Amino acid sequence: MKLDVTTLEGGAAGSVELSDDIFGLDPRQDLIQRYVLWQLAKRQAGTHKTKGRAEIWRTGKKLVRQKGSGGARHGSARAPQFRGGGRSFGPVVRSHEHDLPKKVRALAMRHALSAKARDGAILVVDNTSVADPKTKALKATFEKLGLGNALFIDGAEVNANFALAARNIPNIDVLPVQGINVYDILRREKLVLTKAAVDALEARFK
Repeated sequence: MKLDVTTLEGGAAGSVELSDDIFGLDPRQDLIQRYVLWQLAKRQAGTHKTKGRAEIWRTGKKLVRQKGSGGARHGSARAPQFRGGGRSFGPVVRSHEHDLPKKVRALAMRHALSAKARDGAILVVDNTSVADPKTKALKATFEKLGLGNALFIDGAEVNANFALAARNIPNIDVLPVQGINVYDILRREKLVLTKAAVDALEARFK
């Protein structure tokens, strides 16, 4: 697959050949879904907690006598059916993380990239270098390129001025190539890759 390379100003900067093994697959939704569920479960805090009946500070005295009252045979005010009692089978602090094989994660990443390529939602730029970290100027540049909702993937290091200028623009994310992930690719309409990012991805998944 061959794509034209542009500059941030919209000028032509040659072309680049994208590997069909990475950007030319027929996307599988099941693999992409497995990766997204794994990623969201891994980042979930899991700090939800309610108190059980053993953690409630309340009298343990038997409420009423066992026989003769005509009522139920309750033993403790900490029981879940009483107001102020412990919750039965409530959430506890735990990890929601589950395993996903490394090869499945790599394959899901290639299918997500292929899905963007099939939709024509990939843009390749030569670099993301800007002279000054000016948000207003960079926003005007994005409007010229038609980038209102995009994920920028740079090389090993993101240009500092570009990152500073872009961080306050809504619906624009900037990541180094090591941080690329399926969830962020899917949640943005456009995927903008630098030539350094393309080279790094092909070296990673070849």
